[in-house]
This record gives sequence, structure tokens and C-alpha cells, in this order.
Amino acid sequence: MSLSPTALPAEISSAEIDKVFSIIDIPSCPAIVAKVLAEVQKDNPDIRTLAQSISADAGMAAASLRLANSPLFRVGKQTSSVLEAIERLGMRNISCVIIATALKSSMSGISGESVNQFWIKASSIALAAGMIAKRQFGVAPDAAYTYALFHNAGQPLMMQRFPEYPALITECRNNGRMLISAEDQYFPCTHPIIGSLLVRNWGLAPLVGLAIRFHHEPDVYDLPDQSLPGGAVSLIAVTHIAEFLSDEMDCEPDLEVGAQNFQRALEHFGIELNELDELRDVVSQSRQNDAS
Repeated sequence: MSLSPTALPAEISSAEIDKVFSIIDIPSCPAIVAKVLAEVQKDNPDIRTLAQSISADAGMAAASLRLANSPLFRVGKQTSSVLEAIERLGMRNISCVIIATALKSSMSGISGESVNQFWIKASSIALAAGMIAKRQFGVAPDAAYTYALFHNAGQPLMMQRFPEYPALITECRNNGRMLISAEDQYFPCTHPIIGSLLVRNWGLAPLVGLAIRFHHEPDVYDLPDQSLPGGAVSLIAVTHIAEFLSDEMDCEPDLEVGAQNFQRALEHFGIELNELDELRDVVSQSRQNDAS
């Protein structure tokens, strides 16, 4: 149940945290991830040490190269060097790659098709959000990419805990219902709360966790700054645009954004309706490159 815009606390209560952990098995951060992140967070990280650690994991190496060669980060020729990928992406984005790869592995017990489709869509939306952010003042493309990649990360954990969750998604698709509304009705917790705790435990930026927590609040664009800083609202807005346009291009039902939030996201950046075709081109470009 959503609270009024003036009553939303910035921190998740201990009761909410205890409730989620009593219901959902939130994976702990693996030792290899903790090791790499510890290096990343040093004042002067050794990128050769990082490259060696990442190269030792085929999934992390492949994901690093894929992102480094994406339209969001590619400069010049494609690279096949993990060291060059790290230099191109920077520490924050390498952290994102490492966490995403490890999260996918930690969710391997979930039905393969469901979780694979989730991450394919998450990656596509993240690239689109990053590309759109390049055109919007005040939103860092890499921050947009990170938030968009993880904003629904609580959903696979709900699939893992509740076997009926995929069927509920299908029901929402068939009936044109927002997924968050169905979660509120049928489950004791929702994916924004789960996702915010997950990324906090795995060391992502607090602003990303806040944006994940609040991205389905009906008054998200009207919340006071003490509940949701403007930077978090911008992350939500750019992802709302990317996700809505992606679903539109795929002729998929919109289960996540809603026409009203899409309009508010456009207003947040001062985007006029006659500029939408240009944004559609941006999203299309990001998707074509991601599929290649």
C-alpha cells in the first residue's frame, strides 16, 4: 500500500527489512564479487589486477566486453581485451557488470526461460536508458544504465520464492493490469522493496536503491526531496521512457510504467511529443546494437 507523498520515509523500516528477509531468500554477495569490488573501491585501483580477476570468470569477461563494445560506451574499434574494456567503462560500470553477472548466476535455480527473458529485457532497457540519458542534461548515462539494469531485480527473486509468479505476469499481460497492483494484492511483499534491499546488500549506490524502492509509487514525481532526491527521480524518469518505448516497439503490453507516468517522465525532462520519434530512433539503435 502506498503512503501519501509527504509521509514516505527515506529509509526502509526494520520491520519491512525483517519481513522481506523472512519471506525472500536474498542472495549474499559472493566472495569473488566482494574481492573485485574491494579493488574497485580503492583510491587507486589496480586495473591489471581487476582484469586478471574478471578474465578468470568467463561470464564476467564476456559481459564486460559486450558492454564496452555497446553503442553506449564504444569509442572507435571493438575491443577483445578485458583490460581495454575496464579502461573504457570505468570503475562504476565494471562494478555494475560484475554484480549483474553474479546475480544472474545466483538465480540459476529459477526456470531458465523466465530468468533469461528477464535479463535480456533488462539489458535492452538499460542500454536504451543510457542512450536516452546522453541526450538529457543532468542524467549520467552510466548511472541510467545501472539503475535501469537493476530496477526490477526483485522480480526474479519473487519467481524463485513464489512458483505462481510467472502465471501472474501472464495474467497481467492478458488483462492489461499493472504488475505492481497484482503483487500488492497477492503477495506479502513487492519487487521494489526486494530489489532495493538486494542492491544495497550488493554494494550499489544508495541513490540507485532509493530509485528502485520508489519507482512504482503513484506519486513518484511529486515526492518531496527528503523522500526521493531529484537525481533518483531522473533515473526513474529516463527508465520510464526507455521501458515504455521498448514495450511499444515490441507490441508488448505495458505492465510497468503506465501512460500517466510516461507523460510525467516526458514532462520531467521537458520533452515534447513531437520529439518522440527521435527518442524512438535512439531506442531502436540501442536495441539493434544489443542484438548484434
